[in-house]
Amino acid sequence: MKSISDAEQLDAPGTAPTPAARRALPWWVRVVLIWLASRVLTTTIMVVTAAQAPSRPRADSLFSYATLSQLWDAGWYQKVALHGYPSVLPHGTSGAVVANTWAFLPGYPFLVRVLMASTGLSWDVVSAAVSIAFSLAFVLVFDRLMHLVLLSNTARFALILLCVSPLSPILQVAYAESMNLFLVALALYLLVRRRYLWLIPVLGIMSLTRPGEVAFALTLAVHVALRWRNRRADPWLPGQLTASLVATGLAAGFGLVWPIIAWVATGSPSAYTATELAWRARDIGSPSLVPFTPWIESANFYFAPPWGLLLLALTLAAAIAAFFTRPVRRLGTDLRLWIASYALYVLAVFFPQTSTLRILTPMFPLFGALAQPRSRVYRIAIVVVFIAGQAVWLIGSWWTWWGPDLVTP
Repeated sequence: MKSISDAEQLDAPGTAPTPAARRALPWWVRVVLIWLASRVLTTTIMVVTAAQAPSRPRADSLFSYATLSQLWDAGWYQKVALHGYPSVLPHGTSGAVVANTWAFLPGYPFLVRVLMASTGLSWDVVSAAVSIAFSLAFVLVFDRLMHLVLLSNTARFALILLCVSPLSPILQVAYAESMNLFLVALALYLLVRRRYLWLIPVLGIMSLTRPGEVAFALTLAVHVALRWRNRRADPWLPGQLTASLVATGLAAGFGLVWPIIAWVATGSPSAYTATELAWRARDIGSPSLVPFTPWIESANFYFAPPWGLLLLALTLAAAIAAFFTRPVRRLGTDLRLWIASYALYVLAVFFPQTSTLRILTPMFPLFGALAQPRSRVYRIAIVVVFIAGQAVWLIGSWWTWWGPDLVTP
């Protein structure tokens, strides 16, 4: 039988803490220290890589962190915070809806606005501070979530991978990602713990933070169906069935809240979807929202036929094969349901472009699969690769942002 190390015994269910474990720092202190070290590292990489980018005349204090945290789509969130949403959709010369703030949900910018009003601080300061605070909250919940499905040593290494991952800079800029990832992690933690009623307010806030609520509704629906099928071996506690059904129904309803709000505010039933489609119109003309076609359109846009479709087929085949590997299966049914549901959602509605990797960040439980190999060489190598990946991703983002085209991550 494989032995479990002292570090693993610390959080292994049903195992009494060893004397060394009792003297160890509290789990949350260790998480905070890992997070803090990773933020210092990432901030350094951000500043150093930006300093090598071509200058842009209209950017003041170009290489200060305050400026770097406000690049890309941060300006859209600032517009929402300061000016709200238009009651009349803007249209271009072709008559189609053009990019506007209805594509950016209000949870994050309105929270920043409230804190600005209560503190008197500026958008630049509060927006970055809110994102950084939510990034800490996210890693704390992520650590507890991983400890529900993995041994302690593996769960903690998954946390390290998350903190140094190539896209981790997005956790500390004026984007809604940190807030949304915290809410997703908290929702998954509650789902695994089967705290269905506690899920409801979390999902409600999540639906106003980033798109993707329907993916969690699908996760819940399949979770309830599987529990019903296995109800003899895994019986429902009193009230659990009703609570899970209510949470599932509300999750589906929450996914429609923002499109309905946009409809009521503008008078256009397609206000939200038309706004989202405006971002891909610059690439493929005037698109329509036909589920599961955006990836095909993207493949044919970026690559000459049939190479794009061939690459898409190989990518999907590799992703499906990875989903059934042992490390992913060890994450447990609920986390795998979320990964599959969110992947299905992205396939159905998202047009792959420069922000594809960022859009995939809610699939963060996969760090738990990457953390499972115990080889020291592997663990050192993947950390080094991830840190280098931050630099590569940022350099690409800086160069395109300061270049002739505005391409956001």
